[in-house]
Amino acid sequence: MSDCQSEDSGEVTALVCQEADLKDGEMKEVSVEEQKVLLVRTNGQYSAVGGRCSHYGAPLIKGVLVGDRVRCPFHGACFSVTTGDIEDYPGLDSLPKYKVKVQDGNVYVSINKESLKVTRRVKEMCTVRPEVAHTSLLIGGGPASLVCAEQLRQNNYHGRIIIITKDTLPPFDKPKLSKALNVDSSSIILRSADFLHQCGIEVWTQKEVVSVNPTEKTAKLSDNTSLRYDQLLVATGCRSRPLNCPGKDLKGVKLLQNYEDAKEIHSLGVGRKAVIIGASFIGMEVASYLSDKAASVILVGSSAYPYERSLGPEIGKMTKEMLEEHNVRFYMNDSVVEIRGESGQVKGVVLKSGLVLEADLVVAGIGVIPNSDFLAGSGVEVDSRKAIVVDKFMRTNIPDIYAAGDVTSFPLTIRGDQRVNIGHWQMSQAHGRVAALNMLKKPTEINSVPFFWTVLLGKSIRYTGYAEGYTEIIFKGKVEERKFLAFYIKDEVVVAGASFMFDPLVAQLAELMAAGQRITKTQVQAEDLSWLQK
Repeated sequence: MSDCQSEDSGEVTALVCQEADLKDGEMKEVSVEEQKVLLVRTNGQYSAVGGRCSHYGAPLIKGVLVGDRVRCPFHGACFSVTTGDIEDYPGLDSLPKYKVKVQDGNVYVSINKESLKVTRRVKEMCTVRPEVAHTSLLIGGGPASLVCAEQLRQNNYHGRIIIITKDTLPPFDKPKLSKALNVDSSSIILRSADFLHQCGIEVWTQKEVVSVNPTEKTAKLSDNTSLRYDQLLVATGCRSRPLNCPGKDLKGVKLLQNYEDAKEIHSLGVGRKAVIIGASFIGMEVASYLSDKAASVILVGSSAYPYERSLGPEIGKMTKEMLEEHNVRFYMNDSVVEIRGESGQVKGVVLKSGLVLEADLVVAGIGVIPNSDFLAGSGVEVDSRKAIVVDKFMRTNIPDIYAAGDVTSFPLTIRGDQRVNIGHWQMSQAHGRVAALNMLKKPTEINSVPFFWTVLLGKSIRYTGYAEGYTEIIFKGKVEERKFLAFYIKDEVVVAGASFMFDPLVAQLAELMAAGQRITKTQVQAEDLSWLQK
């Protein structure tokens, strides 16, 4: 139903449904001219917001509505359906909010003509004022720093904001690198130079902080210059763990750490023989990407199946078979002892089993190391893995020094504040927001539920929770049919869930976890899953 008419006010109004069409807690996708709108009824009131997630444009009608917020089915971003504001990540922007009028049993939605093609709403931000003598220094150019900077500006912080990054690019959409190695840089940059300039957010690229002096509140850069700060955020992420075998420095042996690495792996891999070392998320995504581009792709893993520790052997077996169908060969329960070359160029990989694999390109994805070495001598506490220890307010043990993202060890609410290190894009953005609010003396705890996705051959595995230490997996659907929902159990309770072609149940599970609901093994063993689909 859509009966559009233009009005003198510069709006387009459409009759979208009857008042009785939706009950409380229901939503419907409607159209106003070409614009997709999410119409929602909560507490007897109708509201309307943009119908596409601001992250990658997923249709929110396929998501999960709980109370007055909707969670994206694909990657877990959450939005208020009454204001359109983004409430959890990934993504940067909110949804447009539209006027709703109920009259004579009809529901009308009005959109300003100039906004008909707008699918996202940038929250209003202030900018720097030269007379404000206060500097917030954000080390690292990833999602935590960018969200932190924007939150500061959205909350009337007028001091100087400086983001320092080793990368050649300003903050960019890093998860795309391993999924689309040949992506153009302009398509992954998260905010334009003009946008950052207007908001007074300085981004210093190709710069590195080599030490921090909390007493003097200074950061020393690799060019020997120093920068004074009033508040500091460390969001330096992790670096790829390097290989430790003869031949690791040969040309053609690569780690995927930045945009240039991705482009080089693509160019070296097309039409050539690629060997991927490591059967977890990065290794599997790179193998998937190269499967129809390289002359051959071989993946070497130390476990029996890919993702065995993180997702379990059943899902690992499925993903192995998927890639094998696309000519990726696997050598599992094996490891690399030597990389051989000629004239400085890689030519082969020697496995512990004695096999020698021909290779023009070797890509290693064998884990990560937190980038905290530059804090040596600063007094900032790090754990045994070198992750920076923070509390629920993203504070370190040193006043005015905060940390966020992959570099941190933080208390995870859904695991009873167990200290964890989680390398998820969504969680890094949540950390950035919480750090900013606490830098502004607005006490806010980190309570986000982890949400993660990986893409193989164009299909996604979605994951929520924290499964470390799980003892059992209960499946709904069939892994061998490549359509399932997996519940990870520890101490008779669900601690995480993963799905494949089973949307939006992982998003629903994330909402239950966010609400603090305890989901038992007995519940998920039952045939009836209506409790999950409410």
